[in-house]
Amino acid sequence: MDQRFVSRFGYRLSPYRSPATGTTPPDTRRGFYLERLFRYATRIMLRFGIDPRKLTIPTAADALPGRDEPILVPDAHFVTGNRLESPFPDGTAQVLVGMGCFWGAEQAMWQLNGVYTTAVGYAGGHTPHPTYQEVCSGQTGHNEVVLVVFDIAAIDFSRIVQAFWEGHDPTQGMRQGADTGTQYRSGLYVTTDEQQRVAERSREMYQRELSAAGCGDISTEILPAGPFYYAEDYHQQYLAKNPGGYCGHGGTGVACPVSALSAIT
Repeated sequence: MDQRFVSRFGYRLSPYRSPATGTTPPDTRRGFYLERLFRYATRIMLRFGIDPRKLTIPTAADALPGRDEPILVPDAHFVTGNRLESPFPDGTAQVLVGMGCFWGAEQAMWQLNGVYTTAVGYAGGHTPHPTYQEVCSGQTGHNEVVLVVFDIAAIDFSRIVQAFWEGHDPTQGMRQGADTGTQYRSGLYVTTDEQQRVAERSREMYQRELSAAGCGDISTEILPAGPFYYAEDYHQQYLAKNPGGYCGHGGTGVACPVSALSAIT
């Protein structure tokens, strides 16, 4: 590492030297510079307002304790008028999608023909019934997600998957655009084995499309859905209540081949 470069940022390079030889063992030297590089990266992130703790999912032991009482939400969807909580009608299925900020993600999903209802909330982490502020702290492990309840006779699951892939950039790791943190990671949380199969196959297919367009590797996690915790009332159908509000979704501009997806469902 360049002495002048590191010195500009205030580091004094003084790694351990062996009294016998007066040199630094290779392993010690490597560890020293890696530690300094980590500290430098941490300082840069803090300088730009990014807390490094928000980029790592905490363990269950380190996560916030949460609470037993669920967050109360309205009875009806602000747009569709349908139920926001179960029980849902026969002939419907559910999936959870994480696409960055859940305001825009929910709007993308409720606009699909055949979707019965949507709700925003938190999933994929450890803390029971977290608040928005707790999730934003990075200490719950949760992702901002959308519960999508859809009529299986009216819309194919592949159409929801297509909207998911095209509605955000699934290559960005623990962020989505300017939104940075574990709660903005890309995630598909499935409720059936068939959904799991379609989701994984679609990831392979979309990766080929992205690679051909010069995009990076997909970082989306595809997992069985765990507990879903509803977000606060003011988050539900936010963009319908606040037209022109923050969305933050852009996608990659790369189309997901829905005809090929339909062939595997």
